[in-house]
Amino acid sequence: MKNLVTRALSGAVYVALICAAVLLGGWWFIALFSLFAVLALNEFYGLSNGPEGGENTTTLIIDVVGGLVLTVGLGCVNIDSLMPPLAIRLLGGTFLTLYLLYLVIRLVAQIYTREQSPLTNLAFSYMGQMYIALPLGLMAMYYTFADGPCLLLAMFIMIWLSDTGAYLVGSMIGRHKMIPRVSRGKTWEGFAGGVLFAIGSAFVFKYCFPCYYSSISLVALCGMGLVVSLFATWGDLVESLIKRTLGVKDSGSIMPGHGGILDRIDSLLLVIPASLIYLITINIYF
Repeated sequence: MKNLVTRALSGAVYVALICAAVLLGGWWFIALFSLFAVLALNEFYGLSNGPEGGENTTTLIIDVVGGLVLTVGLGCVNIDSLMPPLAIRLLGGTFLTLYLLYLVIRLVAQIYTREQSPLTNLAFSYMGQMYIALPLGLMAMYYTFADGPCLLLAMFIMIWLSDTGAYLVGSMIGRHKMIPRVSRGKTWEGFAGGVLFAIGSAFVFKYCFPCYYSSISLVALCGMGLVVSLFATWGDLVESLIKRTLGVKDSGSIMPGHGGILDRIDSLLLVIPASLIYLITINIYF
């Protein structure tokens, strides 16, 4: 019972922080998700410490700082309300220069380390940038769309509802395993339940809050629910694959009852680029 209460409280704080940051936008949004990027990168690179390769203290600091630069830089150039256009261009150029500097420094730093698997170490380093820092930075692109903050909040709610629906339906009638070698708990019935919950939320958004979603049709919002649910499932499976490969249960312990921050944002990391591609496509062609 105590663990359940702890899990519920930490989950509530997590949800409240995200909702507040999304609706406030600006530096609040950048600050929270930059913090998430730092914590998730630290967990990911911590997981990579093992017989197959890993990070020493120097390369760990370089990689986490590089990911922070990428996340903050992409956030700054995509949120127009932060500062005047000229300042945004100057800041964007500065962050781009710093990130290019990171790419060079990281390669040079590997020459002076004595790990037995230098290519494996570099692969872990650059995977962390692509897998964690890049999506979290790109998330700020939501603010370039009409009704952007509301669409971003809808994306998070769809992820949470998809996860809830998959758990409830899978627990009740789940029989057919999706990919048991990666995750023994996920079933096709649960996946279908998650999709229905996510698509169902589109009707709630459109009919209960029409003024906040006037820029997108109900059909397009339902399509977004499908995309979010599908890639949220894949995102969860990707992290399960990583943890199973590295022989760990959780990415960390920073969130009581939930594990690490990477365990909480694993679905988000694939949903962000997929949902952005979807929204950009419907804005251009429909």
